[in-house]
Amino acid sequence: MIRIFSQYVSPKSLLLIGLETVLMALSLVIGARLRFFNRAGEFTNYVHWPEFIFQILVVVVVLQICFYYSDLYNLTILREHPQLVIGLTESLGAACLFLGGVYYIFPGLLLEHGIFFIGVSLAAVSTFANRLALDRAWRFASPKERILLFGAGDLAVTVAREFSRRDDLNIELAGYVETSGSHGGKQLFGRPILGSAAQLDALVAAHRITRIVVALEDFRGVLPVRALVRLRIQGIRVEDAHSTISALNGRVWLSTVKPSWFVFSDGFHRSRVTMFLKRLCDLVFSMVGFLVSLPVMLLLALAIRLESKGPVIFRQTRVGLRGATFELLKFRSMRADAEQGTGAQWAKVDDPRVTWLGKYLRKFRLDELPQFINILRGEMSFVGPRPERPFFVDRLRQKISYYDERHSVRPGLTGWAQVQYPYGASEEDAAHKLEYDLFYLKNMSIFFDCAIILQTIRRVCKGHGAR
Repeated sequence: MIRIFSQYVSPKSLLLIGLETVLMALSLVIGARLRFFNRAGEFTNYVHWPEFIFQILVVVVVLQICFYYSDLYNLTILREHPQLVIGLTESLGAACLFLGGVYYIFPGLLLEHGIFFIGVSLAAVSTFANRLALDRAWRFASPKERILLFGAGDLAVTVAREFSRRDDLNIELAGYVETSGSHGGKQLFGRPILGSAAQLDALVAAHRITRIVVALEDFRGVLPVRALVRLRIQGIRVEDAHSTISALNGRVWLSTVKPSWFVFSDGFHRSRVTMFLKRLCDLVFSMVGFLVSLPVMLLLALAIRLESKGPVIFRQTRVGLRGATFELLKFRSMRADAEQGTGAQWAKVDDPRVTWLGKYLRKFRLDELPQFINILRGEMSFVGPRPERPFFVDRLRQKISYYDERHSVRPGLTGWAQVQYPYGASEEDAAHKLEYDLFYLKNMSIFFDCAIILQTIRRVCKGHGAR
């Protein structure tokens, strides 16, 4: 298993991306060669380096982005061949439309003389064939990582359940080891208890184990330290259950984690350089975003004014960095008297307080465009935990452990919790979103922020917005 941003990523997906990048580039080169078949001189005259390489690079990058936004690299989504053909067709169509706009603005990037058509057609055929071949080869040739769970309690079953949800990782759970005694042969979540801690060395050798996950509720007096050290030195990976769960689903599982995990686990490091670069990116991107979206915001402001009575910009007090409050700016998407007589309350599905225009503003998150101003002011960041209202913060901090830790950074226009979990509308939702926020705080980096922004764009384009 490979970790990127402290999450387990399938080696197959990385191999697929690499192979298809090469195949797309080769398809365009072959397309140029076929276009000038038996005319080597014309081919040589057309292909100018590095201009031709740059033209190919633009097409490959656009194709890969469209594949990403169509979930073609999400191996947890099982696809039959007809679904794969539909997904590839949609991605190629979107890429062609986008490239058409790019070529109109930058005609020097255009692949002329039918090369584009031939190359993209070859790319479509080659990527489909590559996926069929790689699926078959991966099923029979790829080495499986065999995992042993040290523990046979609820935590061990939780880890086994999380592993079962990640079929893309090409792992095989051999079974469980009990701390004392042995109920050999007994099944837990479809896997056997193989033996006791005293048999750990023999079990690792007999079952060709490559990774041990320690899934004990309490380590004291039951952890076979010498055996684990010996196996670790022999090359067997050993890790605790909380880190494994976090890497499998991108969240800190609050129902099982102990305070000591926060103290001794890796992460939660914020260098001055990282924070400076993060703030610099916030300033640059928010300024560009504000200027680019200004015409859209003016039209939306006019539409809101014409549709219903009330202010165009809705101001609401939210909790930000270190618990300080600030005024969040949004386009008004509800009636002006939405909370008159009721006070603060969670948003609901098909909330009757939302205006007709507001429904679409929320769906595509256009109501949040004025928050570029909050970012420029330094009250928010592009990426961070969602800012919550003081009324709800006071309630949630009393009921949810570690809730105030999310205020250790600036709140974000988007965030890891926002792209991984649906809109929160209850205390239970707030607890789940906090688990993703804590994972973000543990692994915060500029590159992680960029990945979150890419996922945000995909969600917005698909209309997975707020309620």
